[in-house]
Amino acid sequence: MQNLWRLIPPLSAPGPVQMAIDRWLLAQYRSGWHPPTLRFYTWSPPAISLGYHQQRWPSHWENLTWWGQPVELVRRPTGGRAVLHQGDLTYAVVTSGGGRQRMQSYRAICEFLIAGWRSLGVELHYGGEGDYTRSPDCFATATSADLVDPMGAKFVGSAQLRQGTAILQHGSMRLAQDAALFERVFGGGWTPVTLPDAVRGAGAIEVVVEALTASACQCFGASFSVQPLSEAEWQGLYRHLPCPRESQLTPEVRAGENRAGDGQGYREH
Repeated sequence: MQNLWRLIPPLSAPGPVQMAIDRWLLAQYRSGWHPPTLRFYTWSPPAISLGYHQQRWPSHWENLTWWGQPVELVRRPTGGRAVLHQGDLTYAVVTSGGGRQRMQSYRAICEFLIAGWRSLGVELHYGGEGDYTRSPDCFATATSADLVDPMGAKFVGSAQLRQGTAILQHGSMRLAQDAALFERVFGGGWTPVTLPDAVRGAGAIEVVVEALTASACQCFGASFSVQPLSEAEWQGLYRHLPCPRESQLTPEVRAGENRAGDGQGYREH
């Protein structure tokens, strides 16, 4: 029996929009109206995403800018601590299964990341429990649900939301982070990651997405249908924004994604 998944083409958009998409995909999947889904995205403008239960953060985060752009504060539907989204690539998987224990499902999903990055020459392994730190930075500690590079630097930080048997797991992969911005945000602790030449500079995101999509096919036994979000889906997503602002769902954002496919999408229910 064919294991059909939806692959949504990469999209660059404001953080509230990206989180609305992830919440909407989980709701649709849980309702039985949507297949398992994989997507990759970037945050524009840069943002700091806060864990769902995170209540405290430095006051200077409210007024950060980067090259004239505001650095937005965005609430994730998943737990954990703050993540700086600049020079990174985010993945999101909506599916079910993977075991009843949260760690089992984390690792079942993370296998495609390990396999995909291995094909690019980067060996990743799971972090340990690590020492507790009061830093608000998610990347300050690598837990057993995170992936670290051979030098021990945290490379992928993931978080998960489970609703019944439905799972949303998304995570940030460090590619070309601005060390100076990181230092301004967290006050220190930046560590470089080692990347092969193939995933540096222009075209790096496309290379990574291609490799991880191929590994997801193998690890999940998936057959992907590439379908960008349709206009009707964008309208449904508007209702999932915490503070709806028309400017976040501009024609440029929608058209920018629909150029990557036929734009039919899935009907919202």
